[in-house]
Amino acid sequence: MNFSEAKNHIVGRLRNELAPDLHYHGWHHTLDVCRSVEKLAKKENVAGNDLTLLRTAAYYHDAGFLEQYQDNEPIAVRIAGEALPRFGYSADQVGIVGGIILATRIPQSPRTHLERVMCDADLDYLGRGDFHAIAQGLQRELMEHGLIRSERQWNEIQLRFLEQHRYFTPTARAARELLKQKHLTEIRQLLAV
Repeated sequence: MNFSEAKNHIVGRLRNELAPDLHYHGWHHTLDVCRSVEKLAKKENVAGNDLTLLRTAAYYHDAGFLEQYQDNEPIAVRIAGEALPRFGYSADQVGIVGGIILATRIPQSPRTHLERVMCDADLDYLGRGDFHAIAQGLQRELMEHGLIRSERQWNEIQLRFLEQHRYFTPTARAARELLKQKHLTEIRQLLAV
């Protein structure tokens, strides 16, 4: 697997082709998830080829946004499936990357350890100090795509999402759950006003 070339290929596309109205799902989100994957993978003892496959999935997981906004994960799997064999990935390896990408669909449904790590990295921000700033980007993106119409509707969606979300790895639960619960309480208080 030539991870470096596979990464450079998709990075070039994401940086140059993603729509400018992706205030959350832009190139910056992919970078953020890749950083989270690296940290989580190390603490979850993911190494070798598994780490390469996980890192590859992190870079390709939102590639579907190059073509469409909703239900983009299958598109990302197709884009990865078309590109990765050119960089020495076997059919089995492409299949694993595809499974990792599909696991990030909401509601998340990871089946393997690599999928669990990826899901936790994708939503790592829910339990971080920059939660509100990142959430504002998502709110703006959803408003511009006509998927929400008001601040209250946004807070209701956030409330339901945080109530239903769970981290899958012991590392993410230990590092992020407490602050995520604080954010949940803050949103409940906003809605109570």
